[in-house]
Amino acid sequence: MHRSSWRIASIVLLATIACVSNPATALVSREEGDRLQVKFKAMTQVGTSHARTTITEAELNSYLAFNAQEKIPHGLSNPSIRMLKQGQLSGRVLVDIDDYKRVHPAKGLTDPLTYAFGRVPVTARGTLRSYAGKGQFQLASAEIMGLPLPKAVFQQMVSFFTRTRESPSGFDINAPFDLPAKIRQISVNRAQAVVIQ
Repeated sequence: MHRSSWRIASIVLLATIACVSNPATALVSREEGDRLQVKFKAMTQVGTSHARTTITEAELNSYLAFNAQEKIPHGLSNPSIRMLKQGQLSGRVLVDIDDYKRVHPAKGLTDPLTYAFGRVPVTARGTLRSYAGKGQFQLASAEIMGLPLPKAVFQQMVSFFTRTRESPSGFDINAPFDLPAKIRQISVNRAQAVVIQ
């Protein structure tokens, strides 16, 4: 995969993981996923500034369901995102909690991870802020199986599941990151986002 395409896919996945509350209600389809894949390819080939690309919630969730299976980190499945308003995102992903607990065991009876086994839903809500080619997530809340998940534990999960050879520490949800493909800003509104290059 072309490096810019990989970076765009990574941003989508990080949004899923880092801003993962309610499953998206829009129906998914292969056609919608393919439409977004074409848009991603076009975004990586943009040579002029001020290009604007609209991505719908249905396209994003369809892309995640049909086109991004091999890009979704091992241990995560069935991601979905809701685009709310003013940069707010919510979402849900199933997490292989046993895989995570092999490295990060539960810390006692009050730890919600003590009671979690197999694939469990992790949900979260947050805000994506972007400007001048940089993005940053502000996590508002996270839950596991409907129980509050401390932000530090959520960050640890995100880091664990997003580790790569290029980034052995994984993604830091608190740190600003470079937007790929000359993207200057992403404006999230209800059920859609506008990508500005």
